[in-house]
Amino acid sequence: MQNKQTLRIIYGTLIGVAVIGILIAPLFLNDYWQHIMIVCMYYVIMASSWNLLAGYTGQFSLAHQTMSAIGGYASGLMIYHLGVSIGVGFLAAVLVTAGTGFLLGLLVLKMRGIYLAVATWAFSESCRLVIASQYKFTRGEQGLSVPPLFDSLSPVRYYYLFFIVMVGLLLLMYLVLRSPIGTFIRAIRDDELAARAMGVDTVKWKLFIMTFASTIAGIAGFFYAHYIVILSPVILSFNEMGKIVIMVVFGGLGTFVGPLIGAPAIVIITELTRDFGSWNMVFYSLAVIVIMRLYREGLVALFRKGIIKLSEKMTPQHVPLQK
Repeated sequence: MQNKQTLRIIYGTLIGVAVIGILIAPLFLNDYWQHIMIVCMYYVIMASSWNLLAGYTGQFSLAHQTMSAIGGYASGLMIYHLGVSIGVGFLAAVLVTAGTGFLLGLLVLKMRGIYLAVATWAFSESCRLVIASQYKFTRGEQGLSVPPLFDSLSPVRYYYLFFIVMVGLLLLMYLVLRSPIGTFIRAIRDDELAARAMGVDTVKWKLFIMTFASTIAGIAGFFYAHYIVILSPVILSFNEMGKIVIMVVFGGLGTFVGPLIGAPAIVIITELTRDFGSWNMVFYSLAVIVIMRLYREGLVALFRKGIIKLSEKMTPQHVPLQK
Protein backbone atom coordinates (compact mmCIF):
# COMPACT_ATOMS: atom_id res chain seq x y z
CA MET A 1 0.00 0.00 0.00
CA GLN A 2 2.77 2.40 0.96
CA ASN A 3 4.67 1.44 -2.19
CA LYS A 4 1.66 2.37 -4.35
CA GLN A 5 1.28 5.68 -2.56
CA THR A 6 4.98 6.39 -3.09
CA LEU A 7 4.61 5.61 -6.80
CA ARG A 8 1.67 8.01 -7.06
CA ILE A 9 3.70 10.74 -5.34
CA ILE A 10 6.65 10.20 -7.68
CA TYR A 11 4.47 10.18 -10.81
CA GLY A 12 2.61 13.30 -9.66
CA THR A 13 5.88 15.08 -8.89
CA LEU A 14 7.38 14.17 -12.27
CA ILE A 15 4.26 15.33 -14.12
CA GLY A 16 4.26 18.60 -12.18
CA VAL A 17 7.96 19.18 -12.86
CA ALA A 18 7.47 18.38 -16.56
CA VAL A 19 4.55 20.81 -16.88
CA ILE A 20 6.38 23.60 -15.05
CA GLY A 21 9.49 22.93 -17.14
CA ILE A 22 7.54 23.19 -20.39
CA LEU A 23 5.79 26.38 -19.25
CA ILE A 24 9.00 28.21 -18.31
CA ALA A 25 11.16 26.78 -21.12
CA PRO A 26 10.65 29.77 -23.48
CA LEU A 27 12.44 31.95 -20.91
CA PHE A 28 15.63 29.96 -21.54
CA LEU A 29 15.25 28.82 -25.17
CA ASN A 30 15.94 30.87 -28.29
CA ASP A 31 13.48 30.99 -31.20
CA TYR A 32 15.09 28.01 -32.91
CA TRP A 33 14.70 25.66 -29.94
CA GLN A 34 11.21 26.98 -29.27
CA HIS A 35 10.43 25.87 -32.82
CA ILE A 36 11.89 22.42 -32.09
CA MET A 37 9.70 22.16 -28.98
CA ILE A 38 6.63 23.05 -31.06
CA VAL A 39 7.52 20.29 -33.52
CA CYS A 40 7.90 17.91 -30.56
CA MET A 41 4.41 18.77 -29.30
CA TYR A 42 2.95 18.26 -32.78
CA TYR A 43 4.52 14.80 -33.02
CA VAL A 44 3.37 13.91 -29.49
CA ILE A 45 -0.21 14.43 -30.69
CA MET A 46 0.39 12.46 -33.89
CA ALA A 47 2.18 9.58 -32.15
CA SER A 48 -0.39 9.37 -29.32
CA SER A 49 -3.35 9.32 -31.71
CA TRP A 50 -1.71 6.66 -33.92
CA ASN A 51 -1.03 4.66 -30.77
CA LEU A 52 -4.81 4.53 -30.23
CA LEU A 53 -5.08 2.67 -33.53
CA ALA A 54 -2.04 0.41 -33.46
CA GLY A 55 -1.21 0.11 -29.78
CA TYR A 56 -4.67 -0.12 -28.24
CA THR A 57 -6.91 -1.43 -31.05
CA GLY A 58 -4.46 -3.42 -33.17
CA GLN A 59 -5.19 -1.47 -36.38
CA PHE A 60 -1.79 -0.89 -38.01
CA SER A 61 -2.75 2.01 -40.25
CA LEU A 62 -0.12 3.63 -42.49
CA ALA A 63 -2.26 6.62 -43.44
CA HIS A 64 -2.13 8.62 -40.23
CA GLN A 65 0.18 11.33 -41.56
CA THR A 66 -2.26 11.67 -44.44
CA MET A 67 -5.05 12.58 -42.03
CA SER A 68 -2.87 15.37 -40.65
CA ALA A 69 -2.18 16.61 -44.17
CA ILE A 70 -5.88 16.43 -45.07
CA GLY A 71 -6.70 18.58 -42.04
CA GLY A 72 -4.12 21.17 -43.07
CA TYR A 73 -5.13 21.15 -46.75
CA ALA A 74 -8.86 21.27 -45.95
CA SER A 75 -8.35 24.51 -44.04
CA GLY A 76 -5.75 25.94 -46.43
CA LEU A 77 -7.77 25.27 -49.58
CA MET A 78 -10.96 26.72 -48.10
CA ILE A 79 -9.13 29.90 -47.17
CA TYR A 80 -7.13 30.06 -50.43
CA HIS A 81 -10.04 29.50 -52.84
CA LEU A 82 -13.06 30.77 -50.89
CA GLY A 83 -11.50 33.37 -48.61
CA VAL A 84 -13.17 32.00 -45.47
CA SER A 85 -11.94 32.78 -41.96
CA ILE A 86 -9.47 30.58 -40.09
CA GLY A 87 -12.29 29.53 -37.76
CA VAL A 88 -14.24 28.12 -40.72
CA GLY A 89 -11.02 26.50 -41.90
CA PHE A 90 -10.72 24.73 -38.54
CA LEU A 91 -14.29 23.47 -38.79
CA ALA A 92 -13.54 22.19 -42.31
CA ALA A 93 -10.40 20.41 -41.06
CA VAL A 94 -12.36 18.63 -38.32
CA LEU A 95 -15.29 17.61 -40.52
CA VAL A 96 -13.21 16.51 -43.51
CA THR A 97 -10.78 14.40 -41.48
CA ALA A 98 -13.60 12.87 -39.44
CA GLY A 99 -15.45 12.01 -42.66
CA THR A 100 -12.31 10.65 -44.32
CA GLY A 101 -11.44 8.54 -41.29
CA PHE A 102 -14.99 7.18 -41.17
CA LEU A 103 -15.03 6.25 -44.88
CA LEU A 104 -11.55 4.74 -44.74
CA GLY A 105 -12.64 2.76 -41.68
CA LEU A 106 -15.61 1.37 -43.60
CA LEU A 107 -13.34 0.27 -46.44
CA VAL A 108 -10.69 -1.46 -44.32
CA LEU A 109 -12.88 -2.60 -41.44
CA LYS A 110 -12.45 -6.31 -42.07
CA MET A 111 -8.71 -6.14 -42.75
CA ARG A 112 -5.99 -6.89 -40.22
CA GLY A 113 -2.22 -7.06 -40.12
CA ILE A 114 -0.32 -6.65 -43.37
CA TYR A 115 -3.53 -6.31 -45.42
CA LEU A 116 -4.65 -3.30 -43.41
CA ALA A 117 -1.17 -1.77 -43.60
CA VAL A 118 -0.98 -2.17 -47.39
CA ALA A 119 -4.52 -0.86 -47.95
CA THR A 120 -3.95 2.27 -45.83
CA TRP A 121 -0.53 2.83 -47.44
CA ALA A 122 -2.18 2.68 -50.88
CA PHE A 123 -4.75 5.24 -49.76
CA SER A 124 -2.02 7.52 -48.42
CA GLU A 125 0.06 7.28 -51.59
CA SER A 126 -3.01 7.97 -53.73
CA CYS A 127 -3.72 11.14 -51.75
CA ARG A 128 -0.10 12.26 -52.13
CA LEU A 129 -0.17 11.74 -55.90
CA VAL A 130 -3.48 13.58 -56.28
CA ILE A 131 -2.26 16.58 -54.28
CA ALA A 132 1.04 16.65 -56.18
CA SER A 133 -0.59 16.42 -59.62
CA GLN A 134 -3.50 18.88 -59.17
CA TYR A 135 -1.33 21.98 -59.35
CA LYS A 136 -4.10 24.43 -60.24
CA PHE A 137 -6.12 23.45 -57.19
CA THR A 138 -3.58 22.36 -54.55
CA ARG A 139 -0.48 24.24 -55.88
CA GLY A 140 1.26 20.85 -56.05
CA GLU A 141 4.98 20.72 -55.33
CA GLN A 142 5.21 24.50 -55.34
CA GLY A 143 3.33 24.56 -52.05
CA LEU A 144 0.03 25.95 -50.80
CA SER A 145 0.35 29.19 -48.87
CA VAL A 146 -1.55 29.10 -45.56
CA PRO A 147 -2.14 32.19 -43.39
CA PRO A 148 -0.55 32.22 -39.91
CA LEU A 149 -2.65 32.21 -36.76
CA PHE A 150 -0.78 35.19 -35.29
CA ASP A 151 0.66 38.36 -36.81
CA SER A 152 3.90 38.05 -34.83
CA LEU A 153 6.72 35.93 -36.26
CA SER A 154 7.88 35.01 -32.75
CA PRO A 155 7.23 31.31 -32.02
CA VAL A 156 6.42 31.88 -28.33
CA ARG A 157 2.68 32.34 -28.97
CA TYR A 158 2.57 29.16 -31.02
CA TYR A 159 4.55 27.42 -28.30
CA TYR A 160 1.88 28.00 -25.67
CA LEU A 161 -0.94 27.41 -28.16
CA PHE A 162 0.49 24.00 -29.11
CA PHE A 163 0.96 23.19 -25.43
CA ILE A 164 -2.71 23.92 -24.69
CA VAL A 165 -3.86 21.92 -27.74
CA MET A 166 -1.55 19.02 -26.87
CA VAL A 167 -2.73 18.85 -23.23
CA GLY A 168 -6.38 19.12 -24.26
CA LEU A 169 -6.15 16.34 -26.86
CA LEU A 170 -4.09 14.09 -24.58
CA LEU A 171 -6.69 14.52 -21.84
CA LEU A 172 -9.45 13.65 -24.30
CA MET A 173 -7.60 10.49 -25.40
CA TYR A 174 -6.94 9.55 -21.76
CA LEU A 175 -10.63 9.87 -20.89
CA VAL A 176 -11.56 7.66 -23.84
CA LEU A 177 -9.05 5.01 -22.77
CA ARG A 178 -10.29 5.13 -19.16
CA SER A 179 -13.91 4.74 -20.28
CA PRO A 180 -15.58 1.44 -21.27
CA ILE A 181 -14.49 2.22 -24.84
CA GLY A 182 -10.90 1.64 -23.74
CA THR A 183 -11.82 -1.79 -22.40
CA PHE A 184 -13.62 -2.67 -25.64
CA ILE A 185 -10.77 -1.69 -27.95
CA ARG A 186 -8.18 -3.54 -25.83
CA ALA A 187 -10.38 -6.64 -26.04
CA ILE A 188 -10.51 -6.21 -29.84
CA ARG A 189 -6.72 -5.94 -29.96
CA ASP A 190 -6.15 -9.02 -27.81
CA ASP A 191 -8.70 -11.30 -29.48
CA GLU A 192 -11.33 -9.87 -31.81
CA LEU A 193 -13.28 -13.12 -32.13
CA ALA A 194 -13.46 -13.57 -28.37
CA ALA A 195 -14.50 -9.93 -27.93
CA ARG A 196 -17.29 -10.38 -30.46
CA ALA A 197 -18.40 -13.57 -28.71
CA MET A 198 -18.62 -11.63 -25.43
CA GLY A 199 -20.96 -9.07 -27.00
CA VAL A 200 -18.54 -6.31 -27.98
CA ASP A 201 -19.64 -4.55 -31.16
CA THR A 202 -16.23 -4.76 -32.82
CA VAL A 203 -17.38 -3.08 -36.03
CA LYS A 204 -18.70 -0.01 -34.21
CA TRP A 205 -15.70 0.50 -31.96
CA LYS A 206 -13.07 -0.08 -34.65
CA LEU A 207 -14.88 2.46 -36.80
CA PHE A 208 -15.13 4.87 -33.88
CA ILE A 209 -11.41 4.70 -33.10
CA MET A 210 -10.44 5.16 -36.76
CA THR A 211 -12.67 8.23 -36.97
CA PHE A 212 -11.58 9.58 -33.59
CA ALA A 213 -7.83 9.14 -34.22
CA SER A 214 -8.16 10.62 -37.72
CA THR A 215 -9.95 13.68 -36.33
CA ILE A 216 -7.22 14.26 -33.74
CA ALA A 217 -4.58 13.99 -36.47
CA GLY A 218 -6.57 16.45 -38.57
CA ILE A 219 -6.71 18.96 -35.69
CA ALA A 220 -2.94 18.61 -35.22
CA GLY A 221 -2.48 19.08 -38.98
CA PHE A 222 -4.60 22.24 -38.92
CA PHE A 223 -2.50 23.93 -36.23
CA TYR A 224 0.76 22.72 -37.76
CA ALA A 225 -0.23 23.98 -41.21
CA HIS A 226 -1.04 27.44 -39.90
CA TYR A 227 2.27 27.43 -38.06
CA ILE A 228 4.57 26.43 -40.94
CA VAL A 229 2.33 28.50 -43.34
CA ILE A 230 3.11 26.41 -46.42
CA LEU A 231 1.96 22.92 -47.34
CA SER A 232 3.44 20.54 -49.89
CA PRO A 233 3.00 16.82 -50.72
CA VAL A 234 6.19 16.12 -48.73
CA ILE A 235 4.13 16.00 -45.52
CA LEU A 236 2.31 12.94 -46.95
CA SER A 237 5.52 11.01 -47.62
CA PHE A 238 6.02 7.54 -46.18
CA ASN A 239 9.04 8.87 -44.27
CA GLU A 240 6.64 10.91 -42.14
CA MET A 241 4.59 7.83 -41.34
CA GLY A 242 7.73 5.84 -40.60
CA LYS A 243 8.86 8.53 -38.19
CA ILE A 244 5.56 8.34 -36.28
CA VAL A 245 5.77 4.53 -36.06
CA ILE A 246 9.34 4.72 -34.74
CA MET A 247 8.34 7.33 -32.15
CA VAL A 248 5.60 5.08 -30.76
CA VAL A 249 7.66 1.89 -30.78
CA PHE A 250 10.69 3.69 -29.32
CA GLY A 251 8.60 5.16 -26.52
CA GLY A 252 6.39 2.14 -25.87
CA LEU A 253 3.66 0.74 -28.12
CA GLY A 254 0.32 0.33 -26.36
CA THR A 255 1.24 2.59 -23.44
CA PHE A 256 -0.11 6.08 -22.84
CA VAL A 257 3.23 7.54 -21.72
CA GLY A 258 5.28 5.91 -24.50
CA PRO A 259 4.53 8.41 -27.29
CA LEU A 260 4.97 11.31 -24.85
CA ILE A 261 8.57 10.17 -24.33
CA GLY A 262 9.34 8.70 -27.74
CA ALA A 263 8.23 11.62 -29.94
CA PRO A 264 10.43 14.31 -28.32
CA ALA A 265 13.35 11.87 -28.08
CA ILE A 266 13.29 11.09 -31.82
CA VAL A 267 12.80 14.75 -32.82
CA ILE A 268 15.70 15.91 -30.64
CA ILE A 269 18.02 13.06 -31.72
CA THR A 270 17.26 13.86 -35.35
CA GLU A 271 17.90 17.56 -34.79
CA LEU A 272 21.18 17.06 -32.91
CA THR A 273 22.49 14.80 -35.71
CA ARG A 274 21.23 16.98 -38.58
CA ASP A 275 24.78 18.07 -39.47
CA PHE A 276 25.58 14.47 -40.37
CA GLY A 277 23.09 14.59 -43.27
CA SER A 278 21.43 11.30 -44.10
CA TRP A 279 23.51 9.64 -41.37
CA ASN A 280 21.15 11.07 -38.77
CA MET A 281 18.68 8.35 -39.76
CA VAL A 282 21.37 5.81 -38.90
CA PHE A 283 21.91 7.34 -35.46
CA TYR A 284 18.31 7.27 -34.31
CA SER A 285 17.81 3.87 -35.96
CA LEU A 286 20.67 2.59 -33.81
CA ALA A 287 19.08 4.22 -30.76
CA VAL A 288 15.81 2.40 -31.52
CA ILE A 289 17.63 -0.93 -31.99
CA VAL A 290 19.51 -0.57 -28.70
CA ILE A 291 16.35 0.30 -26.73
CA MET A 292 14.37 -2.51 -28.36
CA ARG A 293 17.17 -4.95 -27.61
CA LEU A 294 17.36 -4.01 -23.94
CA TYR A 295 13.70 -3.07 -23.32
CA ARG A 296 11.16 -4.50 -25.74
CA GLU A 297 8.45 -2.22 -24.34
CA GLY A 298 10.50 0.86 -25.23
CA LEU A 299 11.67 3.80 -23.18
CA VAL A 300 8.61 3.57 -20.97
CA ALA A 301 9.90 0.23 -19.60
CA LEU A 302 13.21 1.86 -18.68
CA PHE A 303 11.32 4.77 -17.17
CA ARG A 304 9.10 2.49 -15.07
CA LYS A 305 12.09 0.49 -13.86
CA GLY A 306 13.76 3.67 -12.62
CA ILE A 307 10.56 4.86 -10.93
CA ILE A 308 10.07 1.52 -9.15
CA LYS A 309 13.65 1.52 -7.87
CA LEU A 310 13.22 5.08 -6.65
CA SER A 311 9.95 4.22 -4.88
CA GLU A 312 11.60 1.25 -3.17
CA LYS A 313 14.32 3.53 -1.82
CA MET A 314 11.74 6.04 -0.60
CA THR A 315 9.50 3.43 1.05
CA PRO A 316 10.52 2.81 4.67
CA GLN A 317 11.65 -0.75 5.31
CA HIS A 318 10.00 -2.55 8.21
CA VAL A 319 12.56 -4.15 10.50
CA PRO A 320 11.26 -7.25 12.35
CA LEU A 321 11.14 -6.90 16.11
CA GLN A 322 13.77 -8.85 17.98
CA LYS A 323 12.76 -10.96 20.94
